[in-house]
Amino acid sequence: MKYLVRDKMLAIGDDYRIEDEDGRHAFLVDGKALRFRDTLELKDPDGRILITLREKLFGLRDAMTLERDEQRLAVIRRKRFSLLRNHFRVTLVEGTELDVSGRILDREFKVEYDGELLALVSRQWYRVRETYAVDVVREDADAALLVAVAVCVIRMAEKEREDAAALPA
Repeated sequence: MKYLVRDKMLAIGDDYRIEDEDGRHAFLVDGKALRFRDTLELKDPDGRILITLREKLFGLRDAMTLERDEQRLAVIRRKRFSLLRNHFRVTLVEGTELDVSGRILDREFKVEYDGELLALVSRQWYRVRETYAVDVVREDADAALLVAVAVCVIRMAEKEREDAAALPA
């Protein structure tokens, strides 16, 4: 199933809708303004919180945590030793690790588990600016989790780019 993400397009703050491939409202990313740390909520069409995305504070490396029902679900970090600059590791609470690699800022990357493709993120299917698709390849995969992972790694890569641009030359 493909999910169409129109991030920050005609949105107030960091809120944006995600539709399925048939154009039905599937998720809402709700940015929480005026918080000490970056916090987003992935909600279903009825407004129920499915996953909370939080910037991890006071870590040696940038990280975001994903929570479901106020319990930690996963931690996302840039992969420490990688030849690819845009390579992230998602560590689920039970120890499972997902690999995220590709051109994150271009919205062209994949999410894999043990070499098996779970989701492909791409904007190649869409001509509209700030629009990309999260194609959840496996039917038994947790679509909300994979959409949340895509949103997190893009946000982390954008923040890293902004921080690097703010450094004196």
